[in-house]
Amino acid sequence: MSSLENISSEAIQCLAFADSYTKKSEPCMFPTLWVGTSLGSVLTIMINLPPPGETRITQPVVVSPCGTIFRLKGSILTMSFLDCNGALIPYSFETWRDENKDREKIMFAGCAETPTKSSSNNRMSPTLSSGSGSQDQFGDRQFVVFTSEKQSRVVALPSHNCVYRQQLADVDFVVKAEIISLKDSVCLVCYSSNGHITAYSLPSLRPLIDYDFLPLTDQRIARTFCFSNRGHGLYLCSPTEVQKFTVSAEFVQSLSEMVGELFLPHDMPEAPKESFFKGLFGGGLRSLDREELFGESSGRASRSVAKHIPGPQAAIQDLDKRVTGVTSEVGRAHQMMVERGEKLGKLEDRAEKMASEAENFSHTSHSLMLKYKDKKWYQL
Repeated sequence: MSSLENISSEAIQCLAFADSYTKKSEPCMFPTLWVGTSLGSVLTIMINLPPPGETRITQPVVVSPCGTIFRLKGSILTMSFLDCNGALIPYSFETWRDENKDREKIMFAGCAETPTKSSSNNRMSPTLSSGSGSQDQFGDRQFVVFTSEKQSRVVALPSHNCVYRQQLADVDFVVKAEIISLKDSVCLVCYSSNGHITAYSLPSLRPLIDYDFLPLTDQRIARTFCFSNRGHGLYLCSPTEVQKFTVSAEFVQSLSEMVGELFLPHDMPEAPKESFFKGLFGGGLRSLDREELFGESSGRASRSVAKHIPGPQAAIQDLDKRVTGVTSEVGRAHQMMVERGEKLGKLEDRAEKMASEAENFSHTSHSLMLKYKDKKWYQL
């Protein structure tokens, strides 16, 4: 069910920290927090940080809402920032590190410590790094992309003008949306409730693909579906299985080369032939027969084994067997001929009986015809 239905209060759906422009007339960037709500509103909150040093400890951080409130149809799913060249600007954050562990690693490896905090200029493109200058000279220097369950918009900063917009869904709604880097470009990838995966170019929001991928049959899919850079994605297809997919054709072509093997196939060697003496003296019980010991399966016959040679009576015995077989076949044929003659006799008797009955029937019908020949129909 879409968040547009059965909602009585507004809630925060997503947050994004960025160095951005707060007002239309302000050419400088400030640390800001962008808040997306469940009713499609986007608020901008400016964060005023005291300068580092003792003043940072004594003075508080001032947080105040400012700028324009943007409204979209549906719940806000994601927000991202692009520079004037269309490159994706990473979110402003500093990863936490355990200094003790880092110091131990540096001492063990013997290398210099890597700084954990990068400068703000490294997060921006070279075109945006020059903060000096008026708004009229440089124009819009940043884009912010808002994506909701129904539509997406690209807003230019600091002018706050909506330069591109796209209707993502009419009847259905977008379950998951993410802005990713794909093959030296940035695009918006969406997974809708009708099972389609769609991709749009940024910042122009031109449709790139629309593929029927996976129907939304389980809430587990909606909760765990996610996209990542290079067109990869994951979702939990069962409580114990994770399914990975991709929308990059280049990655699919090289997938066969990247798949590893759990084992290396090898041809099994032939089993060695068991020796006769091993089975005879190897211990344990084993059943042996004469054919296995002295027959053809044991190899060449020994010279000491006597061979049975039939005598002159063998031919006579063979001839007696053949005569006995022929006699039995002749007796069987004679018996069959006798049975056939009996069946023919019975058939002849039945034919004579049927002929006599037909003759009696003909005589009776002729007599009945002569009896009623000269009578009228009303005399019958």
